[in-house]
Amino acid sequence: MNGLHDPHVLLIRLAGPLQSWGLTGRFARRDTHSRPTKSGVIGLCAAALGLAREEPLGELAEVLYGVRADRPGTPLRDYHTAGGGTYPLRPRDLLTDHQRAAKATTAPAPDGSGPGPFGRAELAAWYGSPKYVTADPVSGALVSGEVRRHALTSERWYLADAAFLVGLEHPDVALLERIAHALEYPKRLLWLGRKACPPSGDLALGVVPGTLRSAFETHALLPDAGCGEGEPPAHTTGARRWAWIESPRPLPGVSPLSDQPVRFDADGSVHSLRWETRHRITIASPARGWDIIL
Repeated sequence: MNGLHDPHVLLIRLAGPLQSWGLTGRFARRDTHSRPTKSGVIGLCAAALGLAREEPLGELAEVLYGVRADRPGTPLRDYHTAGGGTYPLRPRDLLTDHQRAAKATTAPAPDGSGPGPFGRAELAAWYGSPKYVTADPVSGALVSGEVRRHALTSERWYLADAAFLVGLEHPDVALLERIAHALEYPKRLLWLGRKACPPSGDLALGVVPGTLRSAFETHALLPDAGCGEGEPPAHTTGARRWAWIESPRPLPGVSPLSDQPVRFDADGSVHSLRWETRHRITIASPARGWDIIL
């Protein structure tokens, strides 16, 4: 009979058209890690459970984390712009921004004879993302204290067509089953690292006894894992994939990762260090298959 301290693993399938697991990206460049981060996955579970941002993570942050790259995916770059360009003036633009109103009254008509008719004037490169909202000194309405006249550009990276098998290890089976139920009946919207990346198909694949490594070795590749050139089909056993498994204590000679979640405050998340090692996983024969919705 399994005791209270026997390890169990909740297996989670993370697959979708796009994923993005940022580690260091900020502002103009939004990176993605080559695999799901612990912070991102714990955040996904916290959202499914309906935890408030200021609520302590408790046992959720204590699980050991592992991920097997069944289908690593392809890096995809998106050149993203926001704002900029020429936009027609609208009535609310004149009511809420005295600077636009002043420009509109002096904007020439299409034939150059004088100010243009209301609703037809355009201001080149005026529209921008609002910054530092403040009260307009004339109307008192809330306006941007700093309107950027040019488009904001950013470089955003994604993983396309990736499929990962994630494991959460903890001795409390009830905790893992509660997380599994929440992933299938989430209290909040879920996404794979970024709001533009919804997951597809089943997420929670069940709770199994054992460690992260044993769980990865005794379960077949995900049905949507595909196969690379020269590799056997994904449904066969004996396939080999990389997996990253967390250590409960610091490891000599191993560089730590700063993706251990401490809290997800609204004004910024807080993280600490954790350690993990990379393993070449050989799928055992016979390995447990899957009956899941893709």
